[in-house]
Amino acid sequence: MIQFEEFTLENGLRVIVHEDPTVEIAVLNILYDVGSRDEHPDKTGFAHLFEHLMFGGSVNIPNYDEPLQKVGGENNAFTNTDITNYYLTVPAANIETGFWLESDRMLSLSFDPNVLEVQRKVVIEEFKQRYLNQPYGDVWLRLRPLAYLKHPYQWATIGKEISHLENATMDDVRGFFFNHYAPNNAILVVAGNVTKDQVKRLSEKWFGPIPRQHVTKRNLTPEPAQTTKRFLEVDAKVPASAFYKSYHMPGRFHHDYYAADLLSDILSRGHSSRLYQKLVKEKEIFTSVSSFVMGTIDPGLLVINGRVKNGVKLADAEQEVNQIVEELLVKGATEEELTKVKNQAYSTLEFGEVEVMNRAMNLAFAKLSGDANIVNREAHDIEAVTLADIQRVGRQILREDNSSVMYYHAKN
Repeated sequence: MIQFEEFTLENGLRVIVHEDPTVEIAVLNILYDVGSRDEHPDKTGFAHLFEHLMFGGSVNIPNYDEPLQKVGGENNAFTNTDITNYYLTVPAANIETGFWLESDRMLSLSFDPNVLEVQRKVVIEEFKQRYLNQPYGDVWLRLRPLAYLKHPYQWATIGKEISHLENATMDDVRGFFFNHYAPNNAILVVAGNVTKDQVKRLSEKWFGPIPRQHVTKRNLTPEPAQTTKRFLEVDAKVPASAFYKSYHMPGRFHHDYYAADLLSDILSRGHSSRLYQKLVKEKEIFTSVSSFVMGTIDPGLLVINGRVKNGVKLADAEQEVNQIVEELLVKGATEEELTKVKNQAYSTLEFGEVEVMNRAMNLAFAKLSGDANIVNREAHDIEAVTLADIQRVGRQILREDNSSVMYYHAKN
C-alpha cells in the first residue's frame, strides 16, 4: 500500500505527496501529459526531441545538470507514446533545488537555436544507431503502421522518419512547448523524506506563479476494429529470422487489461510457459519466444514474437504458435497456470515498490486515469481475474482477423 496525499494548485498543477521517512532521499517526478500520440502525422518525433531540449538550459539556468550535481542530485527522463516523464533524486535536505530547476524550465525554456541544432543532431544520431543501423532496430517502425491504420500509435516515439526532425523549425518547437508544457498539463509527485506541508509550501512558491496555458483538447482518431489479418514480409541482414504477431487489446486503464496481461504471461512468462515448453524446449522451433502487452493508455497490442532456428520456415513457426493459442482458447488455462502468473505479477508489484522512485512514477502515471489510488488496487484487480476471464478475453483478442503478422527474414 502506497500512502499519499494530493492537492491541486490554482494554475492546475496536480501534486501528489508520498511521505517515506525511512529513506534519506527525496524524489521529484514530473509527468507531462504528452507523448508521441499527440504529434501531427507530418511532424513526428517532437515529444522525444523535447525530452532532449528540456536539458538544454533555460533562460535563467544555462546548464540544468550542474546545479543539481552540486547538491548531490541525479536526473533522467523518458518519452513514450503517452507521456514525457522527468525525474530527479537528491538528498532530502536539498529538495528545493529540484523545485527550482523543474519550475524554471517549465516557465522559461531557452529557445536557443544552437541548443535546437545540437539536440536535433543527437536525436537523429539516436534514430540512426538504434533504429536504422542495428539488427531488428526497425521492427517497430514497420510493425506499428501495419497494426495501426488511423491512430497515432502507428509511429514509434522516435518518429516516422528522420526528415521530420531535420525539418523542425523554431516556430514548431515553440508551438509544441506552449501547447503541452504547462502546469495544467502536468502531474508532480514528490516522494521520500518529505512532508505534505513542506511540499505544499515549495510547490506554491516555485510552481504557483507559473500561468496556466491553453492546452488543445486531445481528439485522437480511434483505431477502427480490425476485421482482416494483415501481413508483411521483410528481408534484412540479421543473425536469425524472426516472427512477430500482434493483436489489438484494451488500453491500460480498461477493466480487461489485467486479464490480457495475465493471458500473455500464461503464453510465455518463464521456462514453464506454454510457448517456451513446446516451441523452444520440446520442438526446438524457436531459439527464443515471448509474448507481452504494450500497456498503452489507448487500446494497445498483445505481441507474440521470437527468433527461429536456422532452417525453420516462418510460416511453419506461425502455424505452431497458432496451434498453442488455439488450444488455450478452446480448453482454457489451468488453475495452476493462473496461480503461477498471478504470483509472478504480485512479485513484480512488490519489487516495483521497493524503490521510492518507482513509487513516485507509478503514482504519476496512475493519476492520468483520474484516480491515483489505482496503484493500490492493482493486486486486487489481478486477484479478481478468473479462468473464465482469461478465456473470454483471449477469444476476443487472439483472433486471426485481429492480427498483424510480420515475417522478418534473415538474408544469407
